[in-house]
Amino acid sequence: MVFALVGLVVLALLGAVHRYVWRRFVGDTTAPGSPLRRAGTVAAFVLPLLSIGAMTSGRVGAPFWLQQVLAWPGFLWLACLLYLTLALLVGEVVRPVLLRVLARRDAPAPEAAARTVPEPATAGPAGESGTGTGTPAHLPDGSRPRTEELVPSHSTGASARSEAAGRTATESVTESVAEPATGPERERETEPAAGPPATSATAPATTLAPGPSRRLFVSRVVGGAAAAAGLATVGYGTYGVLRGPSVRRITVPLAKLPRAAHGFRIAVVSDIHIGPILGRAHTRRIVDTINATSPDLVAVVGDLVDGSVADLGSAAEPLSALRARHGSFFVTGNHEYFSGAGQWVDHVRELGLHPLENARVEIEGFDLAGVNDIAGETEGQGPDFGRALGDRDRGRAAVLLAHQPVVIHDAVEHGVDLQLSGHTHGGQLWPGNLLAELANPTVAGLERYGDTQLFVSRGAGAWGPPVRVGAPSDITVVELASRQA
Repeated sequence: MVFALVGLVVLALLGAVHRYVWRRFVGDTTAPGSPLRRAGTVAAFVLPLLSIGAMTSGRVGAPFWLQQVLAWPGFLWLACLLYLTLALLVGEVVRPVLLRVLARRDAPAPEAAARTVPEPATAGPAGESGTGTGTPAHLPDGSRPRTEELVPSHSTGASARSEAAGRTATESVTESVAEPATGPERERETEPAAGPPATSATAPATTLAPGPSRRLFVSRVVGGAAAAAGLATVGYGTYGVLRGPSVRRITVPLAKLPRAAHGFRIAVVSDIHIGPILGRAHTRRIVDTINATSPDLVAVVGDLVDGSVADLGSAAEPLSALRARHGSFFVTGNHEYFSGAGQWVDHVRELGLHPLENARVEIEGFDLAGVNDIAGETEGQGPDFGRALGDRDRGRAAVLLAHQPVVIHDAVEHGVDLQLSGHTHGGQLWPGNLLAELANPTVAGLERYGDTQLFVSRGAGAWGPPVRVGAPSDITVVELASRQA
């Protein structure tokens, strides 16, 4: 019941996020019914279905070829969805700022908005306004412009009226030309014309309101920038995984380590995650990187695979080429218990690795112990610290291989000097490290808990999306140092 409820909540959240992403990238930037909108809408339904298929195909026993077909687009889309959504959320802050800047740029200056443009005053009939051309009637005769200069001479008198009668309304424009008036008529000219006074036309202000065109422009700018940022982030993170892990080196002093073991080097690799995406070539890159460090011992601390021996056995075969003076050792991670842990333990033994199933071996100068992952408790094969560490000589230094960092308190209780773990991937996808910190005492690196030091590797592979952002993959060479040296 609880699992079903959690599943429904996750599906609802995915649906809401996809709706938001569709709206910002498709609904706000394309025209209804356009090919781009139709394509974006189809993608909004197909991509989440591919992601669900990628996450569930292995669990339901789908053919391995189908898992591979679904894995690349399905898992990559999950990474794209994360960073496209984060970029859009940043864009929500930028969007109103852009709208405000554009509105301020397009708004007219106050002086321009208040400026008016006068039109020539409309004159009354020729007999009332003197000239019928808008010329002030009070000007002396000698200073008035002659109407013959403004109106063609054939437009006067009766001929003008007869010609006007023969023209259409859209072709005829005639004016009467009156002779200069004298006496009372002259006096009447100087009086204001009866009828409405001359008016001035105010020039209309052309102000762009924040309408659809401006919103469309801002939506496309913000959406384009968000798409570029999100996809570039995923592309760079994918390149980092496919390129292979880098090598880190740290020195860990152990109080009980004898001088003879000073400088002992352990190549720590975790979370290789051989699967539908990362296959044989990925394993080969890791083996070559480890061998190049010439370690004294190789420690594979869990989550080697995501699939069955039948599907991935050949992809793990390059592990047989690991070379170390004291051999290579393996402990299970939680993903082994999703993939048939017993079969994988047998298979890695055939490849030359030494599984430590709640067991311990003596190495020059210290004890090397390993415990099963806590996920094995569902199968009655969980960690047994008493069996691995209970009867040992506590005067010797002890190094423990345990996949998950959360067992550090058991390690402290059993007098372990150094615990080597993985599991967290360093968060893998920022800001996933914030969530990883909530569930693990240490997400990556070296920390001390009482007299026990805990080192957590970020891992050499990736689970789900073959992408890492803010948590690059690594193989760490841990050099043990004696305080007596």
